[in-house]
Amino acid sequence: MLYDLCYIPLLMKKRRFLQALVAGGAVSLVSTRSLNTRLGENRVLVTQDPSSTVVPVVEPAFIESPSGLIIDRSPPEPEVIILEETVLEEGFKHTERDIDLNDLEDSEVDEYLAKIRNFDADFNNDLYLPPEKRDLLSKTISHLERVQNYVGHGNFNLIGFDEMLFFARNYEVIGAFEKAELDFLEEVFSTDAHQYGFFGEKVTPELTTRIPIPDVVKIQGSGHYLLRGSSYNFYQQIKQDVGQQLLLTSGIRNVVKQMHLFLAKALQANLNLSKASRSLAPPGHSFHCIGDFDVGKIGLGELNFTEDFSRTEEFRRMLNLGYIDIRYTDTNLYGVRYEPWHIKIA
Repeated sequence: MLYDLCYIPLLMKKRRFLQALVAGGAVSLVSTRSLNTRLGENRVLVTQDPSSTVVPVVEPAFIESPSGLIIDRSPPEPEVIILEETVLEEGFKHTERDIDLNDLEDSEVDEYLAKIRNFDADFNNDLYLPPEKRDLLSKTISHLERVQNYVGHGNFNLIGFDEMLFFARNYEVIGAFEKAELDFLEEVFSTDAHQYGFFGEKVTPELTTRIPIPDVVKIQGSGHYLLRGSSYNFYQQIKQDVGQQLLLTSGIRNVVKQMHLFLAKALQANLNLSKASRSLAPPGHSFHCIGDFDVGKIGLGELNFTEDFSRTEEFRRMLNLGYIDIRYTDTNLYGVRYEPWHIKIA
């Protein structure tokens, strides 16, 4: 059982929505479908022992997944990046009043905004994963990381759930996922994220949904991919107008990648699922699956994912040129922290 639930909104009208924040109750993660059939269909590419489900490890330079994803395991060429001095200026916070303050009680507004503006804090009505699932959470994260280490960080953004199973069962260095792990992944994906306090749309309805390889383009020097068409064209236009110090920090993220990010954040948050969802969309809810992307400044590092990015010249230029259309403003109704680096496309 999960506990310490703060709200399950039934209506999204603004007043009812925030009034629901003070409600309490107990819930459980509910799994809605089984993976047994899909596991039975998962094929092994090559075996030496007909009774074996694992291929002896062979390390070819190139591996092709069933979907056509080419994994290049040869050492990458070193990349030379010329860094400019990063000067953080006064913040240029872009605020859109998603909440009609005239229609709400001050206490309702304060309670909600306190959570998204103090996203790393713990609140007494947050929702937690049960302590007895900590070991399973850690084990599942480690297994996902073995997949990521094998296929590479960039390719891990692209692989689908079935491809994850394929690599796990075919390469002993990863190892097949246990049923308990798969049930847990399905459980997390199927749970209504409103229970955490995340109110965004579920844009990827199936655990096995993925973006086809021909529909993406790799962005040189970033290790990331963008959706062909609007996402790729928009990024190229921004980079041309803003300058070469702008870089892509995150592009396409299929469900497997988003699942790993969310679970890792939940473990870091000491099993606080609400706290995790204030920083990361739960799997299935990320607009990175359908075209949105993140940008940053070369040399700024992890600060690109903080409000410090809004103090860079690159952000100021994007704002002045009208490129800023922030999905997660500092008054958004999604239950998410302010993200000035997130570019809305979808």
